[in-house]
This record gives sequence, C-alpha cells and structure tokens, in this order.
Amino acid sequence: MLGVFTARRGVARIDWRIFRVLIAMSVLSLTSGCETISGILADLFGDSPVAMPEPEPQAPQFADRIVVRKSRRTLELLHDGAAFESFPIALGREPRGQKQEEGDGRTPEGIYQIDSRSLQTHYTRALHISYPDEQDRDRARAMKVNPGSAIFIHGLPSDYGPFDPPQWYRDWTEGCISVGNAAIVKIWDAVPDGTPIEILP
Repeated sequence: MLGVFTARRGVARIDWRIFRVLIAMSVLSLTSGCETISGILADLFGDSPVAMPEPEPQAPQFADRIVVRKSRRTLELLHDGAAFESFPIALGREPRGQKQEEGDGRTPEGIYQIDSRSLQTHYTRALHISYPDEQDRDRARAMKVNPGSAIFIHGLPSDYGPFDPPQWYRDWTEGCISVGNAAIVKIWDAVPDGTPIEILP
C-alpha cells in the first residue's frame, strides 16, 4: 500500500508541475513570450538535445593497383603504394604454380589488368582479368594447348546473400579468384577498368 501511495503522490506531483507550466505559459503568452517559456519547459523536461552536425561524407577511395598473394590467400587494394583494403580469397582447385592451360584448375601468376566487368554472372559480380598475355600465349603455343581465358575476380552465388563467409575452408574455383559477396561489391566500386593486378605466388 505504501508503494501505491508513494506512486500516486509522484503522479500528483508531476500533474501539479504540468498544471503550473500551463498557467505560466498562459500568462507569459500575454507578456514576455518564448524565452521565458523555454526556460520553464527546460525546468520540467530538461534541456533540449543539442543537434550534432552530421559528419561529412568521405570521398570514395579508388584503387590504382591490386595485389593478390596466393600463398597468403589475400587480395589487397592499393592507392599510392599503400593498401587500404584486404580481403580473404579462395583460388583455383590447384592453387600452386602458374596456369598452363584451360581446365588445369590453376590461378595465373603475373601482372595483368582488369579489362572488363559484368553483372551477368552466377557469382554476384565479376571483374575480368586480362589473362592470357602474350607470354602466356607463347607458352601455351609451345605446349600445343589452349591457355584458357575466363579468369575473373568474382563473388559467391547470389543465393548466398550479401555476406562474406567467416572463413574459407578450401580452394574451389576453376582458376578464378573468389571473394565474398560483400567484398566483391566493395572491390567493384573501388576498382576502375584498366587497374593493374599483380598475382604473386
């Protein structure tokens, strides 16, 4: 009962304060006006929150170079020689060594370019790597094999959702470089066509 009585007294106290404010506002509306009214409202409800300025949007950072380190399973985006993003990757099912021919499951090694891109892919988004270069073609010609050409940086199937896997457990592509679906959107936005990509062992 004491708790109920105390609670009711608290409600009565609040009602009386509101009544006092309404009376004061009625009087002041005929006299001095808003500044004094604002002070009474602050006394009842506390100071109004101060509006904080919104942070200025940062300009998007573009990569002028991509470095892939196959042994570390990383893809780095660089600008002026400094890496500003790094992503875990999965490689071809035969990750060691230079790609020799179509279907060997290897990821190329060397310096290439991002020469085109496509949304028409099962893997969310895809950036094409300019493999094979002239040296790759000469090697394949000497071996009398087809060097292959469909080498991309791509995401996961769209059904996976807009996420990155928490961990890569194995290399699974036919020679492409796979990242997560959140990662491929960041890479797509940061990498213009013509950006060089260096793929290291």
